[in-house]
This record gives sequence, structure tokens and C-alpha cells, in this order.
Amino acid sequence: MAMRTYTQIIYQIVFSTYSRAPVLKPEKRQLLFKYIWGILENKKCHLYQINGVEDHIHIATHLHPQVSLSSLVKDIKIGSSIFIKEKQLFPDFTKWQDGYGAFTYSIREKESLIEYIKQQESHHKKITFKEELISLLTEHGVEYDERYLD
Repeated sequence: MAMRTYTQIIYQIVFSTYSRAPVLKPEKRQLLFKYIWGILENKKCHLYQINGVEDHIHIATHLHPQVSLSSLVKDIKIGSSIFIKEKQLFPDFTKWQDGYGAFTYSIREKESLIEYIKQQESHHKKITFKEELISLLTEHGVEYDERYLD
């Protein structure tokens, strides 16, 4: 009998609007988040939390073993861009910025990650997205080139 595949990898995925334009207005964000949740469900990925502010979003999710991170992010960005434009959710939205940040967490860190994502509004009253991204990259030991963070 063959063994099944078992995984427990939680990703935090972060990406921003093009040029970090503050276009994701609060009153329509929940519709965007529900749509992205649907994409994750279709890919058999479990959503733990999604939230964001005017210029970026955070997604905490488990990836199904047959789904690659890059293809999932691509599907989320393409699908949500089409959805935003068709529904005219955010009139000034043009597209998502190229690239993304993705960081792994253990199951023991799940609750604190969920709480962190829930608190995005208050969090970003204190720090910018760029400062937050640098902090995440540093915390996770990711080398980066500052030229590509603007």
C-alpha cells in the first residue's frame, strides 16, 4: 500500500498594488477577499486569514501538495485583477505589482500569524508597507536588493 502525501506548511503571501497605489478602499475589500478565498478553495488550499490595507494584502494559507506557490500566486493575481475590473470594485486599480513575498510558518505559529494579519489596519498606522516587508525579509533570513522594494 502506498503512503499518502501529508504536509503542514503555512505560507504568508504578501503582494501590493502596482506602484503601491492606495486604491483598495475599505468598503469593497471584503468582496475581494471572498473572491480570493474562492480561488484558494478551488485549488484545495486552506485559507487561515486574509486581510490588507489600501496598497497590499496578506494571505495566510496552507498549500495543497499538488499546488506550487508561484502558480497559486499567479492565479490569485490574474483572477482577482479580472474580478476587480469586471465588478469595478476599485476604479483606480490598474494591476498588481510584479513579484510577491512568501514566508513559511510552523503550525505552532499559526495563531500569532492569523492575529498579525487581522491587525493590518492598526499595524499600518505605525509602519509603511516597505518597512513591514523589510522586517519580514530580515526575520525570515531572505537576502534582498533594496532597489526592488520601491
